[in-house]
Amino acid sequence: MVDVSAKPVTARAAEAECYLVVGARLLRLLRSARLPKGDALTVAQVAGALAAKRTADLIPLCHPLPLELARVRVALPREAGAGERGGRVRVWCEARATARTGVEMEALTGCAVAALALYDMCKSVDKTMSITELRVVRKSGGAGDWPPAGEGGEGGEGGGGEPRVRAHDTSPLRPDETYVPTNLMHF
Repeated sequence: MVDVSAKPVTARAAEAECYLVVGARLLRLLRSARLPKGDALTVAQVAGALAAKRTADLIPLCHPLPLELARVRVALPREAGAGERGGRVRVWCEARATARTGVEMEALTGCAVAALALYDMCKSVDKTMSITELRVVRKSGGAGDWPPAGEGGEGGEGGGGEPRVRAHDTSPLRPDETYVPTNLMHF
C-alpha cells in the first residue's frame, strides 16, 4: 500500500454513478415492484452499502477506511408512455470518511456492486441488460475538489447537475427515484 502517514486527516467525500440499461418489460416490473426474486431496488441499495464498507477486502492495496457514510440510490428513468422501449436505471453511491486518503474506490465499489446485485435480481426477466459508464462524478477533501469549482457535470439528479454532497439528508426521496420501505429485521 502507498504510505499515507504524512498526509493530513481531512474530511473526504466521493460520488460515483453507473447505469443499468434495461428493457421495457423489466422497467415495468421494477416500477411495480413485481420481480420474481423480490425487491430488487432495496437489495441493490443494501448490497452497495455493504460493498463500500468492504472495499479494502475486495480491492488489493486499498487502505481500509472508517466510512462515516455509504449511501446508495437507484433512480428509474421517467416514464416514457405507450411506446416505451426501456431505459437506463441510474445507480449512484456516495461515500464519506475523515481519513488520510480519499474514498473514490469505496464509492465506485458500492456503485458497481449495487448494479451487479440489481443485475442478478433482474437477469431472469431481461437477458440483454448491460452495466455502463461506471465513473467518479465528484470528490472532495485532501488535495482539493474534483471537478474544480465552476466545472459542472452532465445532467444528473434533479436535472440541474450532479448530486450534491449534503451535511444531512432529511428526505429519502427525490422526484426521479423509487423508494420501497423494507423491514430489515426480516430481510
